[in-house]
Amino acid sequence: MDSSRKLVELFYDVVSPYSWLGFEVLRRYTDVWNINLKLRPAFLGGVYKGSGNRSPDNVPSKYLYMRTDLARLSAYFDVPMASPADPCNVIEKGSLVAMRFLTAVAERELGGDCRLEQISRELWMRIWSRDQDISQLASLSEAGLKLGLPGSEVEELVKLATSQSVKDKLKATTEEAVQYGAFGFPLIVCHVNGRPEIFFGSDRFELMAHCIG
Repeated sequence: MDSSRKLVELFYDVVSPYSWLGFEVLRRYTDVWNINLKLRPAFLGGVYKGSGNRSPDNVPSKYLYMRTDLARLSAYFDVPMASPADPCNVIEKGSLVAMRFLTAVAERELGGDCRLEQISRELWMRIWSRDQDISQLASLSEAGLKLGLPGSEVEELVKLATSQSVKDKLKATTEEAVQYGAFGFPLIVCHVNGRPEIFFGSDRFELMAHCIG
């Protein structure tokens, strides 16, 4: 790891479309800003519970605004979003299985987040672009195979995703996000001069760039 680069952590959940926007913009600016981007898959449902926040499907005005907002942001950031036919159903099904699967992928990475980046993007595409399911392990296996992972490796990841060690890891990462003050995702933590600078959402990039220097 280049010691001259500042560490930036992205806590995210693929059920969050705003996390997808934050993910894509940070990936585009990784070299421009000279940062080491660390992907931190976590569980949004646990953050809501830990912070006392409520999801958009429980707040009608928030939900209505989100649909309009995402259409504008999709065009502005050139991210191919398309709202699912029933977004509330997507939220109700939840993302626990998917985030355990991504945690398993992260546990198997050997230096960097390349595989995690690819599979996370594919899961966002499945929900927020192609209106496909991510709540079942079979759909996650399909995503892995689509990206060219060997069938044996996908089977290992599915098995690992159901293990207690991965469940504990996801819970610990989610609790870490809550300790940083998360009440939703994306949560972006920029480590600057020995202290964390915390940003919520996908609309603070100018301020983030200023803080990073």
